[in-house]
Amino acid sequence: MPDVMPWYIPLVIFVARVGDVSIGTVRTIMMINGSRLGSAILGALEVTIWVLAVGGVLKYLPNPWAVVGYAAGFGTGVFVGMSIEDRLAMGFRLVRVISTSRDMDVAGVLREHGYGVTRFDGVGRDGPVTESFIVIRRKSLRQLRELVARIAPDSFVTVERMDHPVGGVMHKHSSERSEKTER
Repeated sequence: MPDVMPWYIPLVIFVARVGDVSIGTVRTIMMINGSRLGSAILGALEVTIWVLAVGGVLKYLPNPWAVVGYAAGFGTGVFVGMSIEDRLAMGFRLVRVISTSRDMDVAGVLREHGYGVTRFDGVGRDGPVTESFIVIRRKSLRQLRELVARIAPDSFVTVERMDHPVGGVMHKHSSERSEKTER
């Protein structure tokens, strides 16, 4: 005779899945950013919670509420994990600002606001452009985007993930340490 599932088991499974999937999302980003020890610790915690959640589902597999708790916890965990990672804003970004405006020195204004900028002249489809490269900590991305939207609203802006920049000048507010990157 199968075990009767207590009413709270689907809730426990749901919470466990939210926890392990959230941890897994942050762990994956930490791995991509090269944080070995932090990733290993989070991985051990993640798999411990996962084993407990799977054990609960397997024990009560005939009960659809156990499976619903597992699946809903996974989906919610993805959302929560991405939200946590967004708040942590780990890593660096390369921002390119391409401007067709001849009246605005985008690179100059960004430098006045403390950003390290490398500027190139180029030619776009409709004529001359300036391209500004800015390397920042991800935590500064929103602030930079808002500044660019204010000073050069018609600019074309791209953002890329960047691994371990070395040398150069970083945004003065992006680090408590030196403005120069250290690695």
